[in-house]
Amino acid sequence: MRCANFIVKKPMVIGHECAGIIEEVGSEVKSLEVGDRVALEPGISCGHCSLCKAGSYNLCPEMRFFGSPPTNGSLAHKVVHPAKLCYKLPDNVSLEEGAMCEPLSVGVHACRRANVGPETNVMIMGSGPIGLVTLLAARAFGAPRIIITDVDVQRLSIARNLGADETAKVSTDIEDVDTDVGKIQNAMGSGIDVSFDCVGFDKTMSTALNATRPGGKVCLIGLAKTEMTVALTPAAAREVDVIGIFRYRSTWPLCIEFLRSGKIDVKPLITHRFGFTQKEIEDAFEISAQGGNAIKVMFNL
Repeated sequence: MRCANFIVKKPMVIGHECAGIIEEVGSEVKSLEVGDRVALEPGISCGHCSLCKAGSYNLCPEMRFFGSPPTNGSLAHKVVHPAKLCYKLPDNVSLEEGAMCEPLSVGVHACRRANVGPETNVMIMGSGPIGLVTLLAARAFGAPRIIITDVDVQRLSIARNLGADETAKVSTDIEDVDTDVGKIQNAMGSGIDVSFDCVGFDKTMSTALNATRPGGKVCLIGLAKTEMTVALTPAAAREVDVIGIFRYRSTWPLCIEFLRSGKIDVKPLITHRFGFTQKEIEDAFEISAQGGNAIKVMFNL
């Protein structure tokens, strides 16, 4: 009942990946009209602290974020949200795709932080939803070669269908790090410039640190564990930079443009759709919890 330092202490509404139709606007809102289709950025920062003023509003200590305790989320028929965090969708971008701007933003922010470009060979640890959107984002940023790993062959098959150049099935055993690193490097066929750990375990971070070329970068995206034990000294001796991301900032306009232009197609990630009855909600969460071929389970309210 927690995610990092966010702890559920009482019943609350969850959900933070959302899009919808404007039903009412405040008297001072000029940028939106009733009927506009919008994607919502789910974090409301204070706008006044030094981090917000510097543009790093995602790190605001007063952030109120949909579905992060104690802030209620967006799995509801209606929400009230600041106009500046509601982004109009082009005619050729659906509400479902608009909702996918939230997870896609994680991949976009990670690629920006790691300076992914046309000369960056990328390795991604984890073929879950965030690993897959990171794959799509890295390709859109111009990465020429991308390898993605997972313990599940079904997820690796999905990654291949989404455009991964190579995949590697890896182990969960920390003793297999060297074996997995060799497998990954052989499959890549060249130096790995940037590795994204979309899981966040000792094993995945150790693999990423060891597989990345000297002078490369490892970006930690997944937050599975609060504490990890990894061999940092050998990585430091090879000048491998370790960076982290937390959510995203200023990503919605670019995500929407990627979707509008067709440079990124998130539709294959939406594997299941449900309405909003009690039974459908329970069925949807059951399917999501089972994993398998479920990537994104979408509610249409």
